[in-house]
Amino acid sequence: MDMLHLEHFALGWLTPALAYFLSATGCAIGLQCTKQARRGRRRLGWLIMASIAIGGTGIWVMHFVAMLGFSIDGAQIRFDVPLTVLSAALAIGVVGVGLYLVSTPGSGLAILLTGGVITGLGIGAMHYTGMAAMQTDAQIDYDPVRIALSLVIAMGAATVTLWFSLRSWGAVSTVGAALVMAAGVATMHYTGMSAMHAHAAAHPAEPQGAEALEVLGPLIGAISVVTVGLLIGISMTLTDPHRTSAPER
Repeated sequence: MDMLHLEHFALGWLTPALAYFLSATGCAIGLQCTKQARRGRRRLGWLIMASIAIGGTGIWVMHFVAMLGFSIDGAQIRFDVPLTVLSAALAIGVVGVGLYLVSTPGSGLAILLTGGVITGLGIGAMHYTGMAAMQTDAQIDYDPVRIALSLVIAMGAATVTLWFSLRSWGAVSTVGAALVMAAGVATMHYTGMSAMHAHAAAHPAEPQGAEALEVLGPLIGAISVVTVGLLIGISMTLTDPHRTSAPER
């Protein structure tokens, strides 16, 4: 069976660079949200917003912006809309679980590691749910060793992300932490993508689903708009002259 060439950079460095930038931006905003959550006021609300920023923009948007530069020579690609939406919900949900666990008063190293494993496996589930959403007339299989490696990387990146969320950061430190977090997300993504192999199908069928931009464009746009809204909300909170600060843990 003929193996087909996979192109991960069909648009050059535009998609990986944009994906990394958006990931770092989402992570930076998420870190600021967790900082506000530690102040004790509206904690759950801030944690939800951090989950959207980190899980939505920092992880899911990064994944699918990178996917805009992915193609299989000689094959068509479509996306299953419900599975794509599910992958976004998974990313936001597992980050929320991890942040909630580690932000609980009295949590220690064991909780951090547990949260990292749960969140990392969830990020892996997001990635491979997103890949399952990709419909193609080629035959797809995966290298189990590289899948396992991508999950290990995901758990490591998730643990580092949760550890960063427990610290107080100034502007420069926040940017540095976000760049490290985004690098971990990108490494997990491209390791997972390297596990994929495509072969020409003997009797290819027309793939069902929507074109990439038809489904990804609106979803990426919606999450990005929410992230910008979070940035504005954080800015207003930090500049509010009536804001009272509580001691941070």
